[in-house]
Order: sequence, then C-alpha cells, then structure tokens
Amino acid sequence: MPEIKKIKTALISVFHKDGLDELLKKLNAEGVKFLSTGGTQTFIESLGYDCQKVEDLTTYPSILGGRVKTLHPKVFGGILGRRDNEGDREQMTKYEIPEIDLVIVDLYPFEQTVASGASEADIIEKIDIGGISLIRAGAKNFKDVVIVPSKAEYSVLLDILNKKGAQTDIEDRKMFAERAFGVSSHYDTAIHTWFSKN
Repeated sequence: MPEIKKIKTALISVFHKDGLDELLKKLNAEGVKFLSTGGTQTFIESLGYDCQKVEDLTTYPSILGGRVKTLHPKVFGGILGRRDNEGDREQMTKYEIPEIDLVIVDLYPFEQTVASGASEADIIEKIDIGGISLIRAGAKNFKDVVIVPSKAEYSVLLDILNKKGAQTDIEDRKMFAERAFGVSSHYDTAIHTWFSKN
C-alpha cells in the first residue's frame, strides 16, 4: 500500500535536546540513518550513533554566523521531492539528492528571548529561518515525509515507532503536518506581535 512510508533517513536539527535520546535510540535500532548539523550532530555522536554532517552533503560550511546551514537544494530537494513523480525522481538522481523521510526540528526560542528582556539585536537573531523552512517543507510534502516540529511531538513519534516500527501511514503524516503548521503559525504570530509593538 503506497500510503505506508518507511523511514530510512532522518534530518535532525534541534535547539531542545531533552527527550531526544530515547527517540534516537529507537530510530537507530530501526536502522534509520541520521543527518544533522552543529550541536545536534555532536549530541547524536556523543550517544554513539553514526551521523552524516549536513555540510558533507551540501559541501558548504555553516555560514554567516550560523544563519545559513540547511538552506540548500540537497536538503530541501530531499524533503520536497515527490517520490511518485518521475520528473522529481530523475532530478533527485541527477543532482544526487538523498530522500529525507523524517525531519525533526524545532525553532529558536523567540518568545522566551523577548520575555527575558534581551536586546533588539539578540531578539532578531532568534528569528528562525532554516527551522521554519524545514517545518514548512516537511509539512507540505506530508505525502512522503514525517515532520516533527517541536519537542512536544517527540513522544508522539516514539509511540508510533513502538507500535509500527519505522513506518507511518498517511493519517500519521497528515497529523504531524497539521501540528507543524500550528507551530509555524504560532511562531510567526509571536514575531509579528513583537514587530507591531516595536
């Protein structure tokens, strides 16, 4: 049945790492390959798991003070590529774009930074770009991709993995997509509110 999708490769890039270790343990046991950046990659490797650097995939380092890490066709192509679209599949092969089946990402703590009384410059740096783009991309392509948009969903995914192994059905993926757009909507509203007051 084509609506059941196996999770083979996961892109993981999170600010909040608490609770992630149990999820990583289960994904690793299911044979899922990890792809990551910076601190998350260090965290994954510290638990003894292999992890490919996003930089090795894109051949670009993290640039502009970390503002640009994941914004690259090899990352977004891997998430947005339609697995049942022959043209997409051909281009993914041509440009050596890997299929990314699971995206676990969260966002810089914008609201907490505002609440802390931080400077405008610090607040601006907590406007997430890569994370929000990954969330939207994963949610848009829910037909093929599982998007976990915050640590609140770690346990939801773990529950599915424990019941079904490293696979999801279309209802699971659609549910995560709905939650993802809820996360992005709330986040953008908070940023808009801050700008409107300042």
